[in-house]
Amino acid sequence: MTDELRHDPSGPVLITGGYGTVGAEIARMVAADLPTLLAGRSHERGRALAAELGGEARAWDLSAPAPFHADVRAVISAVNDPEDRVLRGAVAGGVPYVDITRWTTRLQRAVTVAALLGPTAPVLLSSAWMGGVSSLTAASLAVGLGGAEHVDIAVRWDMADRAGADSVEFMDRLGIAFEVVDGGRRRLASPLTDARTLRIGDHAVRVARMDTPEQFTLPLTLGTTTAATRIGFSSLAATRALLALRSTGFFRWAGGERWAPARRALLHSPGEGGTARLRVEVSHEGRSIAATVSDPNGQGHLTAVGALLGLHRVLGTDGAPPPQGVVFPEQHPDPSAAIRRMAAHGVTVDLDRAGVPAAA
Repeated sequence: MTDELRHDPSGPVLITGGYGTVGAEIARMVAADLPTLLAGRSHERGRALAAELGGEARAWDLSAPAPFHADVRAVISAVNDPEDRVLRGAVAGGVPYVDITRWTTRLQRAVTVAALLGPTAPVLLSSAWMGGVSSLTAASLAVGLGGAEHVDIAVRWDMADRAGADSVEFMDRLGIAFEVVDGGRRRLASPLTDARTLRIGDHAVRVARMDTPEQFTLPLTLGTTTAATRIGFSSLAATRALLALRSTGFFRWAGGERWAPARRALLHSPGEGGTARLRVEVSHEGRSIAATVSDPNGQGHLTAVGALLGLHRVLGTDGAPPPQGVVFPEQHPDPSAAIRRMAAHGVTVDLDRAGVPAAA
């Protein structure tokens, strides 16, 4: 099994998982300016979307041994890549690569894999919340403050939103402690702990800790001494239920593949559409500023916006030269410009210099 991706500067952008919930959003955005090649387990599902976009759909089942070959301009990985096949193929072929799918441990592995392979094209690991939007926002706020000692991110998950099954994969990690940086020291944190109520837009939301990649990367890139990401849900009952299940030990004893459907079913109830919202607060030398990011088109759309910004970054089509080697979204040379570009896709960013919790 030898996959082969070759760099063609005039070729299509390969989007793996390109006709899933998030992948289709990405494909439509990319196709506005560039040709697309959509790949997934069955090209039959992608044919209609490819025809709509004037692109191509091909089968690439990452769990099957059949190799994949393509000449492409860049790769956006929008589907789980458990054996790093897409990453390895892109790095070996010198193809600019954006990944929006990895949880922290898989991102850490990807850094190692890419470093050992010696990439000659950019590798952007943009799996921070919403395709790197959370980290870009934190970096933009840090520019105004001159640094980012503390970064607190709070996510409001709208349960009325459209969502694919993979979107609630974080449920599989709710029984696993994860490493965080708190006060400049590393420690283990438990999921769904350290709960508090914050105002996210017009909503008071009960949020609690969860494992996300930006808590690993921000201390390395921005010098953050405390980085915390918390999640809450539009349904207070759902939030209370998850916190209650955690207290019973459910997520510890109901681990493994056997219980995966039950865990994910707790939150995977996709609706007709909702609004994605997250609040990012940055503090530095006694000053704080917060921003609320809102996308009325939902979390899949906001994630796609993050992926599109990542594509422009690795191609160097956002006004700055492309990066070298392995990078993270918050290392953008002008994160404020990237945030401003989101407005063209209906995303709003509202600043709040007070940045205080609604209640403890």
